[in-house]
Amino acid sequence: MLSGGARPAEMARGYFYQPTVLANVSSHMRLHNEEIFGPVLPVVQFSDTDEALALANATEYGLAAYVHTHDLETAMYMYEKLEYGMVTVNDWFPSTAEAPFGGMKQSGIGRECGREGIEKFLETKTVFIGGLRE
Repeated sequence: MLSGGARPAEMARGYFYQPTVLANVSSHMRLHNEEIFGPVLPVVQFSDTDEALALANATEYGLAAYVHTHDLETAMYMYEKLEYGMVTVNDWFPSTAEAPFGGMKQSGIGRECGREGIEKFLETKTVFIGGLRE
């Protein structure tokens, strides 16, 4: 553990956890293979982008993925190949009201927010009219 990993001293009650960075995480660890809903950053070493993709996609979940690079070609390659509903490049929060929010695989079906999110609440009707007289 590089930092964090405990309840903040000033917060004796409630569900609070310090931002935590864990090093030397391997693909065999539960932390690597399950969704984390908390301020936890597992650091996984890889040799090249193809190995990083294989490690990232080797989970049954796919809510959000994060790519950090200064190379546009690498960014595009990664977001096209990552099996996640949301991918951010050099950003930390993949959510706005106008963009669809949702995952792939076991991370959910459908989308919230954006046009895709409102469609499940609408009933579309098609009307054809012809041959009217004045």
